[in-house]
Order: sequence, then structure tokens, then C-alpha cells
Amino acid sequence: MLSVMHVLFVCNENVCRSATAERITAAFAEESGATDLVASSAGTQATAGKPMEKTAAAVLEGLGGDPTGFTARAITEKIAGDADLVLTMTEDNRDDVLKLAPSQSKKTFTLKEAARLAEASGATTVADLDAARTKHKASTSPENVADPTGSDEDTYLTVGSEIAELVGALTRSVRS
Repeated sequence: MLSVMHVLFVCNENVCRSATAERITAAFAEESGATDLVASSAGTQATAGKPMEKTAAAVLEGLGGDPTGFTARAITEKIAGDADLVLTMTEDNRDDVLKLAPSQSKKTFTLKEAARLAEASGATTVADLDAARTKHKASTSPENVADPTGSDEDTYLTVGSEIAELVGALTRSVRS
């Protein structure tokens, strides 16, 4: 029986970065036939039911994702606890998730941190990523994906492309 890995992406409002990551992951999984990968998202300050931000949705479509029917939801202990891997957009988001679900500490990373650890260590599982933290110390600068809210379309495109690149690298290598 195939084991399914559930990846949860978390940002602030769940209408831009984490929504983009969720839908990009779904597109990658569909494109590659990866039936063992499921993605969802939530926000630390989300307003439940809010649609995806319009510029982020347009960028997502340009990157091959589908924003149709997306609605934001707020992170809860249960949502965080049900994930096999929690990827946050910022270190502050990671801290917020771990306040809600401290038992997820071995499975919670910033997206940039997880991608860096996977590349540096050759990690293929979430346990490998966690083990790599002790060998591959964090960079001195924050491992955050910038929030493009209120910025121009080029900024949204830069952020969306960065998310797609990071998610692509991880989904090709790491499984539960």
C-alpha cells in the first residue's frame, strides 16, 4: 500500500505564499503522477474563507497552478498535527506553528530551510531533514520567503517563482 505524505504550507494570511505553495505542489504532483503527495495550507492570521489574492492567483496560473476554488483557513493544532511535513514561509510562522503543535518540531521547517537541508544532506525523508539540522547549521540570515502583499506584479512573480523552485526541489527528493 502506498504511503501518502501530507505537506502543510503556512504563511500569515493564507492568500498568497502558502496558497501558491499548496497549489504548485498539487500541480507538480499531478504532472509527475505522484499520487503519494498531498498538499494543503493555512495561515497564522488567516480569515477563513477569504479567496486567494488576485495578483498571486494570476502568477500561480502563469506557473502552472490552479487557484480555482481556493479559500483561506486558519492554522489549528489539529491542522498542524495532521501533517507529515510542515513548511512555513518565515521563521516567525514556524515559531507560531510550534506554539500550537510542539509535537511537530521534528517535522516543521521554513520552506527555504527544508530546501537547503535537502540539498546539503541528500535527505529523502522528513526524518533525514530533521537529522540534517544538526549537521548543517542555519545560515546567519533568516530563511524566509518574502511577503509580496502590497507590492507590484514583478515582486509577486519573483516570490511565486522562488516558491515554485523551492517546492520543486523538495517534491522531487523528500517523501515521508
